[in-house]
Amino acid sequence: MKIVMVPSRFKECLDAEEVALAMERGARKFNQTFDLEVVPMIDGGEGFAKTIVNLKDGEFIYREVTGPVGEKIVSYFGIFVEGDRRTAVIEMAAVAGLKLVPRNQRNPLKTTTYGVGELIRSALDFGVDHILIGCGDSGTSDGGAGLAQALGVRFLDKEKQMIEVHGGEDLIKVDSIDTTQLDQRLGNVTVDVACNWKNVLCGENGVARVFGPQKGATSQQVEQLSAALEHYASLIQEELGMDVRLLPGSGASGGLGAGLIAFAGAVLHPRFDIIMDYIRIEEKIATADVVMTAEGSLDFQTPNGKIPSEVARIAKKHNIPVIAITGTIGKGATLNYEAGIDAYLSIIQKPTSLEKAMIKAPEWIEESTESVLRQIVIGLEMAEKKLIRERI
Repeated sequence: MKIVMVPSRFKECLDAEEVALAMERGARKFNQTFDLEVVPMIDGGEGFAKTIVNLKDGEFIYREVTGPVGEKIVSYFGIFVEGDRRTAVIEMAAVAGLKLVPRNQRNPLKTTTYGVGELIRSALDFGVDHILIGCGDSGTSDGGAGLAQALGVRFLDKEKQMIEVHGGEDLIKVDSIDTTQLDQRLGNVTVDVACNWKNVLCGENGVARVFGPQKGATSQQVEQLSAALEHYASLIQEELGMDVRLLPGSGASGGLGAGLIAFAGAVLHPRFDIIMDYIRIEEKIATADVVMTAEGSLDFQTPNGKIPSEVARIAKKHNIPVIAITGTIGKGATLNYEAGIDAYLSIIQKPTSLEKAMIKAPEWIEESTESVLRQIVIGLEMAEKKLIRERI
């Protein structure tokens, strides 16, 4: 039996490689002879830069930059060379990710993407021709205004005085945008962004309403942030002639997608389309008898471009069954059956604390993988016995 495992990370707990190792241990514990292909998968969030730069034998550059709550942190970007093109790889999660926002400070009205802009500026100092940015696992919702400021954009009030935008709540105070001091080197590079194509900046399905609560926003703060981002989008349209409200991917990473389009001349891509250029999984999936995937949470949002649903989409092209292992099963999880996931299960088998679940996750992933494979083998044995009886 050929088993292909394509897991994602368990957010704020395990990266994709750690999940993959646990799944592989579970399979080997049951049967050492399984034909396994294990492919840890990235989606633009945590692990994006390290995975791609390591695949390309690149190097990492470390810099002190501004973190999501305004403190100084050490972050990084990677550089690799292909042909005559020098590419910098930046992972927004490594500089402004939710993991970097202390739980007692999770308020998307007050977090910033300034550090992302600082990393872009540092990458430009290295003379790169191409910048590849992974948007995912963000702890911010400032529409990329922080990034813009780090790149030289000035936000002004009605008196034409400069405003420091420290988070999404400050956007409502902005009356005009001055791009005259924007870093001119951006005009000499190509900026590609891997993002969730279904995330939009504004409207009923805008980023504030869909993801604000996950980042700590109350219902009142969600509406406040939604209004601020709508105002921000109006200014971008008035000043720059771009309507970013409903552009695919504009809501990625709390609206960072919109900021990258408006101020860095970026091109947004469905994250798996661009990631597949670096991690080729379809040919591996096509050879499988069964595909296993994994993610920290499975719910109604999973079919909207998250790794398990993308893996299932590819597997279904080849009529291969897909089983997902998850930490928690949330609201609307059954929608994943329609997305091509044939079965799913939680690694948590009894009530427990979040702290314990995060500590025990590797062990429970291993046990769950072993259990799934045992059940598959039982099913195969039953089918074989039935076939023999029918022949007799």
